[in-house]
This record gives sequence, structure tokens and C-alpha cells, in this order.
Amino acid sequence: MFKANKNYLNLQGSYLFSTIAKKVAAYQEAHPDADIIRLGIGDVTQPLVPEIIKTLHEGVDEMAHKETFHGYSPDLGYEFLRSAIAEEYRQRGCQVSDNEIFVSDGAKSDSGNIQEIFSEDSRVAVCDPVYPVYVDSNVMAGRSGAYDQAAGRYKNFIYMPCTEANNFTPEFPKENPDIIYLCYPNNPTGMAITKERLQDWVDYANKIGAVIIYDAAYEAYITEDSCPHSIYECEGARTCAIEIRSFSKNAGFTGVRLGFTVVPEELKDADGVCMHDLWARRHGTKFNGAPYIVQKAGAAVYTPEGKQQIREQVGYYQKNASAIYNGLKDAGYTVYGGVNAPYIWLKTPDNLTSWEFFDRLLHEVNIVGTPGSGFGPSGEHFFRLTAFGSYENTVRAIDRIKNW
Repeated sequence: MFKANKNYLNLQGSYLFSTIAKKVAAYQEAHPDADIIRLGIGDVTQPLVPEIIKTLHEGVDEMAHKETFHGYSPDLGYEFLRSAIAEEYRQRGCQVSDNEIFVSDGAKSDSGNIQEIFSEDSRVAVCDPVYPVYVDSNVMAGRSGAYDQAAGRYKNFIYMPCTEANNFTPEFPKENPDIIYLCYPNNPTGMAITKERLQDWVDYANKIGAVIIYDAAYEAYITEDSCPHSIYECEGARTCAIEIRSFSKNAGFTGVRLGFTVVPEELKDADGVCMHDLWARRHGTKFNGAPYIVQKAGAAVYTPEGKQQIREQVGYYQKNASAIYNGLKDAGYTVYGGVNAPYIWLKTPDNLTSWEFFDRLLHEVNIVGTPGSGFGPSGEHFFRLTAFGSYENTVRAIDRIKNW
């Protein structure tokens, strides 16, 4: 008789955003005339910029002719896209070669899949609060141990609290981890990390022989010069870090799907195994490549026209973030983030729990956000709002909260 992978039984509840969607759907069904403003899920709302649309059309036309038709893409992705990405890294002073870039269908997929190339008994360290995919994918792989309901944590994971006391930047854990997940600019807190502090993490990882999985999905939103756009701006990162990037938040590819992961050739485990080669084997075995049309559109992101248009679109969302941050602050709320990221981390008033605030916000002013506790126990009494809505709806939402 077949048996299920019982590691899945250790997962707690449903995926956070699925729970939110069900709650909102139930409220909408009971109140069909409610004008709900959604500032919860981090999905973009503005259309793809003209340069990308033009390039997508060109790609579609190419697929209609035998001479320019494309089937399966190369394992790592098309050279024209990887070379454009590598050049962008070089312009930031980072040493990243074309063959260290693996094109995929998005950062979420890579964030969940990257753990497969590491030992099953690896100790995993995550920030708390944390993007749920880092935790859940390692639970599925059997690294979590039992779940402590009272603590809201898994026994075998190493949690690094990110709180007001440490400015939402984790401190080195007391136990030595093997895999460290860092996300900056951070989801969900919206906080960024300085290059000096990130260098400390790189030095720490190299010292103890750990690997950093660095999620840089929101680097396009960085406005402060002290914050690095890539972990490879730090000395020594090539021997301890894997970087994951997305086209979703900078170029609006949430519905198009494209991302990439950088695995340096110098990154080797304790026995000298090259992690680049393992990821290449995994990538070639389990992934057939992002579509040619999408990769062609991805290359348009790095053209002069594409860069200018994307900067304008990112600026649109940054304007939303400023409106939320300043509006809530003026209304007397304690808020963080929103300067180098499209997320605002709001402290719930009157000591309300995150889900209590979610319910009140939905039922009383018809606004949807994300409860901080859904990202981990240190997220309790906090709430995430996203700047990815329209500017008009963003202003309307803040006005509702101000008048609440």
C-alpha cells in the first residue's frame, strides 16, 4: 500500500494567503456591495511597460515562423538573457558570470526548490517574521521536527527574531546553522539592510561554514545608498551565498513568470562538492525552462528603454508606499518599512492581535491587509500593507483608516 509523505502533515494550516483569500471571499459573499480595497497580497496592479509589451509581441511573431520558432530553452536559460543579467551585476561591481545564472519561472519556485540540493539533516535558520515559503519547503523536506503549538515554532529550526528592539535586523544565532535564509529588502517588514551589516553576515557564514540563501526580490525599491542591491557586493559572498531574484516586483511579471538564481562556482560544501553543479543537475532534471517569449521580454528589462520605463513604474509603487507610511504615521500609528521596499509594517493599535486587526479592518472599513502573525510569532501585533495597489485606491484606503 502506498504511503504519503508525512512531512506534509507537519505543515500548519493552509498557506497564509489562501486563508486570507477564503476570509475575504466569505465576507464578500455576505456583503456583495462592499467596496473592498486590497492591500494584502504583494501582487502588482500596473500593466507591463511598453518596451516589454513590444518585445512580447515580437516574440509571439517569431514563434509563427519556422525560421524563428523556438522549442525547449537551454537548461540555464537563453544566453541573451543571462548575459544581460550578468552585465547588470558587473555594473554594480559584482563578479557574476553568465554560466552561474539559472533562469526560472520565478523567485518563489526557486526559494522553495533550492533546499533540495542540501543535506536532509541540515540545520535551517530563518528570520522571524519570515516569508512562509522558506519554512514550509523545509518542513516538506523533513528538516523541521515537531511543531510546538504554544511557541508557534518548529523544534529543529533556528529562529532569528526581528523585532523593534533590533530594528528588525536579525542577530547571529547562538546555534550554528547550515542554511541561513535572508531576504532584503525584507518581506514582510519592509526594512532594508546596510552593506556593512550584510558584510558581517557574509563573514559569519564563511567562518562557520554556512550558506546564505539571499532573496533579493525587492532590490529595485532600494533608495538609500547604504543598502546593497546584491549580496555579491560583499567581499567573500561567492564562497557562501546563493542569490535569488525575481522579475515580478520590478517589472510586473507576476502573471508572466520569470526569475533567476545565481549559484557561484566557488560555493562548495564541507566535502568539496560544487553546489553549482548540483543545482544545474536539479534544474535540468526537473525544469524545462521558461518560455522563449517570456525570456525575450525579460531581456527587454535591461535595455535603456526598459530600464527607464521600469524605474517610472517602480516609482509609482514607491509613491504608494510613501502615501501609506506618511498617512498612517500622521494618523498616530507606529509604522516601519516603506522607504526601500513596497511593504509597510504597521504596529496594531490597542494591543490587538494581528488577526483581530485583520477582521476589524475588513469588516469596519473594507480594507484587506496581511496579519503579521502569519509570518511567525514575532510578527504578532504587527500588520503588513502593500504598496502594489493603484494610487487612487491607496489614498482611499488611508483616508478610511484616518477616519476610522
